[in-house]
Amino acid sequence: MGSQTDLDHESDRKFKMLQPSQWTDYFLYFPVDEFELDVLASELEAIKPNVRDILMFSYHAEGHDSTKRKILLIYLMISLGIAYHFENEIEKTLAHAFQNIDDTIANEHDLYTISIFFWVFRTYGYNMSADAFKRFKGDDGKFMDSLTKDAKGMLSLYEAAHLRTTRDYIMDEALSFTTKHMDSLAGRSSSHLSRLKQNALGLSQHWNMEILVAMEYISFYEQEKDHDETLLKFSKLNFKLLQLIYLKELKMVMVTKSYKELDFASKLPPYFRDRVVELHFFVISMYFEPHFSSARIMLTKFVTAEIIIDDTFDRYASMSESESLAKSLERWAPDKDMDKQPDYLKFVFKFILDVFKDFEREVGSEGRSYIVKSTVEEFKILVKANLDLAKWAQIAHVPSFEDYMVVGELEVSWYASMAGTFMGMGHIAMKEAYEWLKSRPKLIQAISINGRLMNDMTGFEDDMSRGYVTNGINCYMKQYGGIPLTKAEAYKELHKMRVHNDKIVNGELLTTKDVPRRVLKQAINCARMANVAYGYGEGLTHPEGKIKDYIVSLYLDLIRL
Repeated sequence: MGSQTDLDHESDRKFKMLQPSQWTDYFLYFPVDEFELDVLASELEAIKPNVRDILMFSYHAEGHDSTKRKILLIYLMISLGIAYHFENEIEKTLAHAFQNIDDTIANEHDLYTISIFFWVFRTYGYNMSADAFKRFKGDDGKFMDSLTKDAKGMLSLYEAAHLRTTRDYIMDEALSFTTKHMDSLAGRSSSHLSRLKQNALGLSQHWNMEILVAMEYISFYEQEKDHDETLLKFSKLNFKLLQLIYLKELKMVMVTKSYKELDFASKLPPYFRDRVVELHFFVISMYFEPHFSSARIMLTKFVTAEIIIDDTFDRYASMSESESLAKSLERWAPDKDMDKQPDYLKFVFKFILDVFKDFEREVGSEGRSYIVKSTVEEFKILVKANLDLAKWAQIAHVPSFEDYMVVGELEVSWYASMAGTFMGMGHIAMKEAYEWLKSRPKLIQAISINGRLMNDMTGFEDDMSRGYVTNGINCYMKQYGGIPLTKAEAYKELHKMRVHNDKIVNGELLTTKDVPRRVLKQAINCARMANVAYGYGEGLTHPEGKIKDYIVSLYLDLIRL
């Protein structure tokens, strides 16, 4: 037990109590019918050959019209959340189609078709030229006004524009053009297309969680008059199977010793974010497919460790406690100083080590122990960054924006989180994936910087309300305040940085060849998770509202077959 001095110190602490979990043990007792899971899986496998036949019929057919049908079908499969069933077939189709892309689109003047081509090829790493959109400009060099009569084409152009790189100036124009006219399209659109448009304005498909896109698109596709019944049925079966798998995973996470037996609420003061349900939801953004079930369970434990570390340094621990915890985690073993610390800190330290011991048992059996060691090293870097920010925050230091971002980019945890995602990916993420991450590639740098900016922009009011001034907004305003710079102007400039970094991410996804495409996909999925988490406020600190709606829709409102 801690000393009386420790107990007195506990009572003197000033910290902002956070809203408790909205779910507590709700999902622990939520029924999951194993028989229904088996039936759904069997039905899915029974229909799968029919869906493959649709794709392969398109693959074996020849001619430009055939290629058009193939690409549009692939986009449909991606949007419905079923493309992962047919990745090999899709890869072959796209590799073959891209060889003749210029000839295929030479006489194509349908805005929807060209936009979908661009979106699909760029999504799969093929650098289709944005010059294809020049055909939609008039003599004045601007996009033709007549395009606004094509609601579906305009929406697809809007979506395609979000895959722009730093050199795709025409796509900058496309985004401005479509955004300007999007609201006026409502009167010329069906109600279900209007809903799809509103969802896209909130968050484009490229930057959204794949499972949320599928949830929205299945509803849209069902209302399309020309929908394919086989594709629709397969998509709905697939989505319901995923919903039940996610529920099963959540129950498994909550009954493990990491949660139920450890009883965070009784072992830790109420400074930390008890958000296991929300964390599992965000983890789905990293890999939504059923074969990554064990990876999701593992990553949920990992991000819980990250959150506890973040909240301990950021919201509660004294400087001496922070230094002691950081020192012990650097050694990866307790020392005499840790023995003197309060019980809550000992609990945090032991929890972190126990989580990684679990990982070692799970991954070590595969002969991949080096993966856990690499992840531990990234976790130590994360802890060091948390300590550095805590030191600044304690003395209310507002460093230069550049100095802040060097530390903040690491503290926001995307590097550690990427390492954590690799642990459950088996042979897909081998040693070269960790070496690539360790090299600090531009792709991950851009995503990390954006994560930092979004975190600081959405969390600014919360930070200031508890006297935490070491925030990127304050650093930027201080450095450029001689203009003078208001908070609104700072937000505007930081948003420009985010947009530029999004373009860098898109460019790096096209040019990076050091690791498999699935590893690169983990990076864009990290960005997608951040967009959803921060798109409607600080989604983890205050998960009510949109995040709660998503959780209800995904876990509780099971799709009707």
